[in-house]
Amino acid sequence: MSQEKESDRTSTTEMIADTLYKSRTLMICEEINQRMARRVCLELLALAAQSDDDITLFINSQGGHVEAGDSIHDIIRFIKPRVKVVGTGWVASAGTHIFLAADTADRYCLPNTRFLIHQPSGGVGGQASDIAIQAEEIIKMRERLARIIATQTGQKIEQVRVDIERDNWMTAKEAISYGICNKMIASVSELV
Repeated sequence: MSQEKESDRTSTTEMIADTLYKSRTLMICEEINQRMARRVCLELLALAAQSDDDITLFINSQGGHVEAGDSIHDIIRFIKPRVKVVGTGWVASAGTHIFLAADTADRYCLPNTRFLIHQPSGGVGGQASDIAIQAEEIIKMRERLARIIATQTGQKIEQVRVDIERDNWMTAKEAISYGICNKMIASVSELV
């Protein structure tokens, strides 16, 4: 690809990002990791510093790093502006964790969105004592996430523990019934 075409694509991407930022709209459309968490947290904090007006966050993510998801989850709950989240495509694992940071009434999804909840997994290795420590931390993380899911959905903790034992995929309608999502919308006019 020529430098001119690459430059045009970069400037178009920057123009789109700038337009969305000015409209207080953010997008997560990637794996959850530390780098993207830094970007999203900075964007949320900057928008909160500008005004208390609502922020809309679209999420389409396969999930990823739990602690990176924790950072975004906590910042959404920390800042003063109302954050409306809109799920699209798939909202999985750490993506669902971020999605659940918004108040129940502010959780929307588009019709073809799928949701995934499950227990955290880890690629543990090393000496037996280190593996035991990592396994204990994963168990603590699983319980913490189960409590957040229970609190944010209205499900009983015992039920959530069962439901996250294995991958638990939900359609938009199933996620609404479970309490993950408040409302399925098909048009921006339905986003209140």
